[in-house]
Amino acid sequence: MHKSYGALEVLKGVSLTARRGDVVSLIGSSGSGKSTLLRCANLLEDSQEGEILFKGEAVHWRGSGLGRRPGDAKQVLRIRTNLSMVFQQFNLWSHMTILQNVMEAPVTVLGRDRAEVEEKARGYLAKVGIGDKADAWPAQLSGGQQQRAAIARALCMEPEALLFDEPTSALDPELEQEVVKVIKDLAAEGRTMLLVTHDMRLAADVSDEVVFLHRGLIEEQGAPDALFGSPGSERLRQFLSATTSA
Repeated sequence: MHKSYGALEVLKGVSLTARRGDVVSLIGSSGSGKSTLLRCANLLEDSQEGEILFKGEAVHWRGSGLGRRPGDAKQVLRIRTNLSMVFQQFNLWSHMTILQNVMEAPVTVLGRDRAEVEEKARGYLAKVGIGDKADAWPAQLSGGQQQRAAIARALCMEPEALLFDEPTSALDPELEQEVVKVIKDLAAEGRTMLLVTHDMRLAADVSDEVVFLHRGLIEEQGAPDALFGSPGSERLRQFLSATTSA
């Protein structure tokens, strides 16, 4: 995959595979292309070159280079609804209760029965530990609670995979651990996840594979024990030394 913003090439030829049940963590310094890769995979950003396959189905493109766009709107919607994304900045609707936030997409996008969705939504809120906050407004919740609500919202779409873009970086350390526990529990269930994170301990604990991105390329990838225990590249050693001592 190649991705540019004008003359700036952010992804310079990255290939990645996540199989069903895999947890793949993307690590690297700011500007390495981690979040861009995640957004391209979810078709929130258009890549200029390379193929994206979801369950063996290739995305249809029209145009080329900076003018390349997905060519099938229905396909894009189908793929996006099966790849639920959790963002760094919660993105909850402030004018809706937590329950309404979690229910909105399954009801309006997928057209599911409201009563059925409400039952599932309450279950997912309980699953992430905030079942008692269903009728609260986002502003009444802590940052950690809001992020857990965002995870419940993603789960309520019942996607094939979950994409996390730095889900804990906006939180202070105490609230961060609330969200880390939820992510670890989801990983233990065997859910397919792509996780962009600055938390090396989280990446080591939950990942089947860790990918280290550097300047738009994969510098190193492999099992967490190997990557964190005996990094092969000097750049990865420098990165891990800096993040461990920070």
